[in-house]
Amino acid sequence: MAKKRIAIDMDGVMADLNQHYIDWYYERTGEKVEKERLMGLPETTGFPQEGIVHHFLHTPGFFRTAPVMPGSQEVIRRLMENYEVFIVSAAVEFPQSLSEKIEWLAEHFPFISWKNIVFCGLKTIVRADYMIDDYDKNLRYFDGERLLFTAPHNINYQDYNRYDTWDDVAKFFGVQEAVTVTG
Repeated sequence: MAKKRIAIDMDGVMADLNQHYIDWYYERTGEKVEKERLMGLPETTGFPQEGIVHHFLHTPGFFRTAPVMPGSQEVIRRLMENYEVFIVSAAVEFPQSLSEKIEWLAEHFPFISWKNIVFCGLKTIVRADYMIDDYDKNLRYFDGERLLFTAPHNINYQDYNRYDTWDDVAKFFGVQEAVTVTG
């Protein structure tokens, strides 16, 4: 019998882009922004100097240096024992991110084969049993089970089962007994 398939988003799910925005903003402006200030606002907005954070998405090195979401490595490694796992990123929107994301995955998730990495534009092409993503636009048209990974920009979404941490994801898939997730 074939393993069930899980499609996992990178940005905001495996890579903590919200913390990265905050850190890069502070490094470039000296202004500290608390994550609470970003709650319920569209991604990249809510910073005192509007527009600067969106510029980061086009800046070489941004995607390569994103911090790993706590617990993601351990849980994904465990999921791969019982599921077919694909990393699916709408990376084509930011062409310079393609090589950076490949390098980032090789460094932080070396156990994921290049054969299980999918870069696309729209994720409507994705066919899997489960999708873990932080965006409604990616989950809305997905035919399988939708797992919304909590991020400041999606805090007001009500239409999905919400997962705040990778520990929550581990519990959903029944792998929590083998994983200790710290934040």
